[in-house]
Amino acid sequence: MNEEKRHYFVDEAGDLTLFNKRGEVIIGSEGCSNTFILGVIHIIHPHDVRKKIETLREEICADSYFQSIPSVKDKSSKAFHAKDDCSEVRMAVYKLIKTFDVKTYCIVKRKKAILQYVQNQNRWDADWRYNENKIYDSCVKRLFKDRLHSAEENHITFSQRGKSKRSKSLRAELEKAVANFEKSSGKRVKSSNHVVSNYPTNDPCLQVIDYLLWAVQRLYERYEDRYFNYVFDKYVRIIDLDDKRIKDYGVYYDNRNVLTVQKIEDSLAG
Repeated sequence: MNEEKRHYFVDEAGDLTLFNKRGEVIIGSEGCSNTFILGVIHIIHPHDVRKKIETLREEICADSYFQSIPSVKDKSSKAFHAKDDCSEVRMAVYKLIKTFDVKTYCIVKRKKAILQYVQNQNRWDADWRYNENKIYDSCVKRLFKDRLHSAEENHITFSQRGKSKRSKSLRAELEKAVANFEKSSGKRVKSSNHVVSNYPTNDPCLQVIDYLLWAVQRLYERYEDRYFNYVFDKYVRIIDLDDKRIKDYGVYYDNRNVLTVQKIEDSLAG
């Protein structure tokens, strides 16, 4: 253990919705993603990142060029959000992110694979019900399996999901992640984990992970790679859990096995 503290920030892209209110499958329809992506960013100097993000926001809000753009007035002035920001703001944020010392790790779930799992469960038990939180929690456990042993303290901030705070459940998943690491590595983990939930409007570091996840989402959902390629060096590992053509645990993408549009298309072709 060679670090005193590590700061992690967790967010998601896409959703875990499978059905509409009538029980019909709506994966890939308008407003419903094909994938769910959970990511964590390790920020070396979070105070500096927060300060630079806020400085950029102040500059944009003070620039007369942006003052007539509704999304700047209504949204970007409060928090940067890649999906909602106009193209000029988005480019400015990505340029700033390129200067940050950050490391990003992602888990990708294919929702059609989740649907198949749900349907199989229902064949065995008609009373079984799909629970989005359980899928989310399992991704948290996998995402942090080998992330929590290198520092004396891990400070982990989750982007708030809805109105309910789930710090206790999330802390339990982190404990499972530690247990899995200890079992596979044979090493004892002595780190302490401090878990909080917050809104991106309150913590600019969550706005950074939002942008980095949106770039991955665009790659998977629209086969658009320009954002991902622009900040490629900020990603350490992306795990596509449901691409099991070669290994049951999925496919690992990194700087040796680079994630590309072609590889995503090949995985869908089977």
